[in-house]
Amino acid sequence: MVDLAQHLTEGPVSLKSVADRQKLSERYLEQLVPDLRKAGMVKSIRGSQGGYLLAKKPEDILIGDVIRILEGPIAPVECTDQKSGEDCCEKTNFCVTREVWVKVRDSINDVVDSITLADLLEGVEKEEVERLNIFDEKA
Repeated sequence: MVDLAQHLTEGPVSLKSVADRQKLSERYLEQLVPDLRKAGMVKSIRGSQGGYLLAKKPEDILIGDVIRILEGPIAPVECTDQKSGEDCCEKTNFCVTREVWVKVRDSINDVVDSITLADLLEGVEKEEVERLNIFDEKA
C-alpha cells in the first residue's frame, strides 16, 4: 500500500514492480490484492499499461483498516476478538485477565486507527531525506 501511494502519480503500478522494489514475492502480493480490492482500498486497471492504483486518497486510508482486511481482527488473545463474542470460554464472565486483554486490544486498535497511509508516506520521505544527508556527509 505504501508503494502504491509512493507511485500514485505514475498511474497503474504492476505487482511485479512493487515486488521488485519491496523485495517481496509477486505471488504473495497476488494473494493480498483481491482482499484489498474487494474492500475498496485498491482498484485494478486491465491491459498492457494496467496495474493497481489506490482507490482512496492516502489520507483516507487507515492502517488499522488495512491490517484488519489482510489479517483479520486485531486481538492479542482469541477471547478479545470482537467476532468471538462474550462466550468464548467457560471463564468469560469471571476471567480476571480478560479485562487487561480487552484494554490491550483497544489500545492497539486506537493506535493503528490513528495512522493513515499518508502518515507512513511522510515517514518514508523523511527517512529518504535522512539517508541522502548521511550519504552527502560521507562524500
